[in-house]
Amino acid sequence: MARTIWHCHIAVSLDGKIARPDGSFDWLEGYPPQEFGIEAFLTEVDAIVMGRATYEITRGFGAWPHPGKSALVVTSRPLADPPEGVEARPADFAAIAAELEGRACRRVWIEGGGQVIRGMMAAGKLDVLEMAVLPLVLGDGISLFPAGTPGLGLRLVKCEP
Repeated sequence: MARTIWHCHIAVSLDGKIARPDGSFDWLEGYPPQEFGIEAFLTEVDAIVMGRATYEITRGFGAWPHPGKSALVVTSRPLADPPEGVEARPADFAAIAAELEGRACRRVWIEGGGQVIRGMMAAGKLDVLEMAVLPLVLGDGISLFPAGTPGLGLRLVKCEP
């Protein structure tokens, strides 16, 4: 059985923020994800892990943008009328990883937010961290790596403007 690749593909401000303090990311509007290869990336993804806030914001956009993809939403509350393939899971990141590896997922997108990324890192499930670092400073907001994130040594593979 092939090993699962745990991949975080995320946009981040120059000062390391992934959202404004209220969770919004309107600052991304000038940077369409299509310009950062999201379509090609999604063709390689079998499943998605995301937090409740990320899920709620994504649902607010209208049609579910990931049809045909399994998505596990880390939450302690039930999901009201989730799209097909979307399920709630408690914040047991080792169990989430075991479940998706048991499904033989080749690549899992750790979509966010920061607490989910931190939890997957703590479970040893972050193989690729792909960041689109946008040339702006939010000053205040939700950090990609919140306080308490464990240290992690990484290797730079590629950097391009």
